Formats: sequence, structure tokens, C-alpha cells
Amino acid sequence: MPAHVWTPWFGVLGSKSGFDSIEECFGDLTEHVFALETGLSADPAMMWQVSGLDGYRLVSYSDAHSPPIVGRETTVFETDLDYFAIERDLRTGAGLCGTTEFFPEAGKYHVDGHRKCGVRLDPEETRKLGGLCPVCGRKLTVGVLSRVQNLADRPAGRSPRGAAGFRNLVPLPDLVAETLGVGPKSKKVGAETDRLVAALGPEFAILGDLPLDAIADCSLRLAEAIGRLRNGDVTKDPGYDGEFGRIRTLSVRGGQR
Repeated sequence: MPAHVWTPWFGVLGSKSGFDSIEECFGDLTEHVFALETGLSADPAMMWQVSGLDGYRLVSYSDAHSPPIVGRETTVFETDLDYFAIERDLRTGAGLCGTTEFFPEAGKYHVDGHRKCGVRLDPEETRKLGGLCPVCGRKLTVGVLSRVQNLADRPAGRSPRGAAGFRNLVPLPDLVAETLGVGPKSKKVGAETDRLVAALGPEFAILGDLPLDAIADCSLRLAEAIGRLRNGDVTKDPGYDGEFGRIRTLSVRGGQR
């Protein structure tokens, strides 16, 4: 399964890969590729715009070298817990229930830009500039959104028949950090996150399933943030050229709704 398929530097469909399709990359080995990993800067809704990807199961995973956030993206199965059952379901889609995703805007390569010059651009602006940084004149790093638009052959908002669903979430420590007004890696956030998990249960349950009243008993402000998250009522500052984006639930300054 190719990972982070849209990432500019290393993704099979990234702007610097030289390939515009899975078949172009893998040639006669394509038949052995049955699933694709979305990466942080894309989600299934974006990939569904490219009909050439319809035959692949879409999965999502997190980097194993970052233990505290290893679950920020995940793939959900209803299947037996063994290798062969999981492989079968990835090939057929039978037990694949969907994915939990970052908001794509939070990824490091969602839109185009040049980090050294502080330039962040949407695809249309990049096309008008001929792909060159308006500050230094060098080539911009073309992000995932541009690549998807370049390869798209169907409008946004449509999904292939039988496609598994997905949901966009924000890691619990990031929400806790927002409610406390401190950085997500601070000791204060770590302690509060541990308290919440001990009182309420696993992080994914808190973020997506637990009644808001139960969360409010532990933190009224967190319940407000999670309520907005579940409704998609967030502010997005897209990431670009290796710079993570930001998703805010309690602030509406800047960014896009």
C-alpha cells in the first residue's frame, strides 16, 4: 500500500513524483496494489475526485515514530484480528468501515507555498504566478490540493459506489491546548489529557461518540470545542511547504470556515 500518496516530495502522486497515475508508477506490478493511504494533507473526499483511484481501498495511518500522536489518523475495521482477515478486507473492502482523518488543511502540504518567504497560496494563485514564489522567484512547493485539482475528473462532493466513509477529527491534546491557551506539548496539556482519558475513556470516544453532557461534567469548555468539531464548525489555517496547518474550534480569527 503506497503511503501518503499526495505528499509533494515522496508521494506516488505528489507534485514532484513525475507520475500522474498508479499505473504509470508501478507498471505491470499495479495489480499487486490494492489500497492507498491518504496522508495528513488529503482525505477520501479529495481522492474521490479522481476516478482512476476508484478501484483502491482508502486507508489512513499515523507515523509510528511519534508515539504520543500515533492514533491521530486510523483505519476502522469490523473483522477478525489476524493478518489474513485484514488483508482480505483491504483487498475486497468487505470489513473496511472507513477512516478517521486529520482535517486535510492541518497537514503540512495542503496548499502551495514557500515557507522561507512566508508565502502561502491557493491553487488558482499559484497558476497565475506560473508556479513561482512572488518574493524570491523560485519554484513554489505545489501542495496536495493543487495536485488533486490537476488530476480531478469529477466534481467535489461525489463518492464512488460502495466507498467506505470517514470522519475528520482533531487530536484531543490539540483541543485541550486550545481550551487552556497553551501549546499542545506542554506538561499542563499532558496532565489534563491524562485526567480526561482516565475519567471519560479512550480519546476517539471522547472526540466522536461520548455525549457532550458527560464531557461537560469534566470540562465545559472542552465540551463546547468538541461540539463544534463534530459539526465541522472550525476555522482552518491551511498548512504549506512543510508547515503544519491549524484547526481552531474556539477561535474564528483569520483562516477559513
